[in-house]
Amino acid sequence: MRLDKHLYQHSAFFIIGFFLLALLAFWPSYYSRIGADMEVRFHTHGLAMTTWCVLLIVQALLIRFKKFSIHRLIGKVSYVIFPLIIAATLNLIHHQFQDAGPLANIHLANIALMVNATLVLAILYGLAIYYQKKPLVHARYMICTVFPMVTPVTDRLIYRHYRPLLEYVPTIDGYTMAPAVGFLLADLILLALVIWDWRTRKEPGPFAVALVLLLIYHASVLYFYDSSIWRAFAEWFLRLPLS
Repeated sequence: MRLDKHLYQHSAFFIIGFFLLALLAFWPSYYSRIGADMEVRFHTHGLAMTTWCVLLIVQALLIRFKKFSIHRLIGKVSYVIFPLIIAATLNLIHHQFQDAGPLANIHLANIALMVNATLVLAILYGLAIYYQKKPLVHARYMICTVFPMVTPVTDRLIYRHYRPLLEYVPTIDGYTMAPAVGFLLADLILLALVIWDWRTRKEPGPFAVALVLLLIYHASVLYFYDSSIWRAFAEWFLRLPLS
């Protein structure tokens, strides 16, 4: 069956499934403690990412039920919401490393993990907006905005429920890189979508672009920490007045 039909009929369920896993992953550390005394940046970031997931679900359901005019209206609202999501995320990342002192390799890897995920998310959203007049391309890129958000979910689920998996992941200076599991999962799902698209449309399409972006992002987390260029970038980023 062509992937196009599945995108229209079932993409909302894929995003709902991801959102439910995110709720499960962040329930102990965030959602169950929303009323607790907590750094405000965690709330702004949590609200921003929750809003984005809900927005993706609503938009996918509107397409499923052919409510195209409402879909377009909410799409325009995202022009305001999405920059706020990026700003809240960068603000939190910047704040988290202000007291880190001299940056160790694990700090550099974690900065790559968070900053580059945000960059890939922004690129995928930008591509979705650029191709908004090509609905099938637009839909694919919007769905792909889920993939940079996978590791915060998988990391928490692994540490709480699947710790034996940590024996098989790489380490950086003795620190376990649990995100490698999320990387592999995201890459395999995207690869399957690329193959499905190729078999039905004979073109690699947006899923292939997303896969390349994610592979570069994943490589940056696992290998850039040893680069003087990346260290210089990280130190420059932390000097910016972002928090």
